[in-house]
Amino acid sequence: MANDNTVGFIGLGVMGEPMCRNILGKSGRRVLCHDARPEPVARLAAEGAEAAGPEEIARRAGTVLLSLPGGPQVRSVCLGEDRAGGLVAAMGPGQALVDCSTAPPELARELAEACAGRGIAFADAPVARTAQAAIDGTLSIMVGGAGETFERIRPLLDCMAAETTHCGGAGAGQAVKLLNNMVVAMTVVALAEALSAARASGAVDGKVLFETLARSSADSFVLRNHGMKCLLTGEHPTEGAFPTDYILKDLGYALDFAEGAGMEMRAANVTRDLMERTRDAGFARNYYTAVIETLGRR
Repeated sequence: MANDNTVGFIGLGVMGEPMCRNILGKSGRRVLCHDARPEPVARLAAEGAEAAGPEEIARRAGTVLLSLPGGPQVRSVCLGEDRAGGLVAAMGPGQALVDCSTAPPELARELAEACAGRGIAFADAPVARTAQAAIDGTLSIMVGGAGETFERIRPLLDCMAAETTHCGGAGAGQAVKLLNNMVVAMTVVALAEALSAARASGAVDGKVLFETLARSSADSFVLRNHGMKCLLTGEHPTEGAFPTDYILKDLGYALDFAEGAGMEMRAANVTRDLMERTRDAGFARNYYTAVIETLGRR
């Protein structure tokens, strides 16, 4: 039987594992966890979590959180084949399902409808900021769902985040997250182009450029993190960072969202083209700041 003092967490990747760890350490609740890979499950079990399969989590946990790679995985785990299985079919009245993955807003609305039909509270709650923020518990979480659902799950989200924002109804959290990532990706490209131009000219040192921007109106979180730590140093890791493949997924979702609203996103489309070029150049698994490696002179 589901228990409000038991939390389930499915998906223990770069973000999911530290998010689950923060819930385990801060919430005071029993935590059940699952991932397709045994290593993160074993690490969390050694700290007090309990390994469990999705069916057991659906049966025992009052609130189930997901942190999965994208829409196809979320759909499969939540709805199974042809909406005939998955977590939603295994959960019931009084439980809550919270999707912390980044997925299309229309999928969040579909899940909200499916959950409502079974008396399950649903919220989309994608997360922003870096893997280090996930470790530190200082993420920004954007939430879509009913107000009462937001208030119910907020204590758990606050274990993982410094800012938790109720953005509106189902799908609103995903919409804000996708637009956030679109703006971040476009800013990374702008910084990469500025740095490349400075270096190509031979007139301005890149470090001087970025340090000056940081004291001027172009200052931003992206400059101080993506710019200073990766673009300037040329370090684009393949482990523990958000890869080019993932930003392309998010840009695709954002552009689909905008197209559905009748908007043409020209700069975002250029950014996607540059990221596709970066992927095709062999940087699919690198942090997407690797875009600077594919910018060239005319």
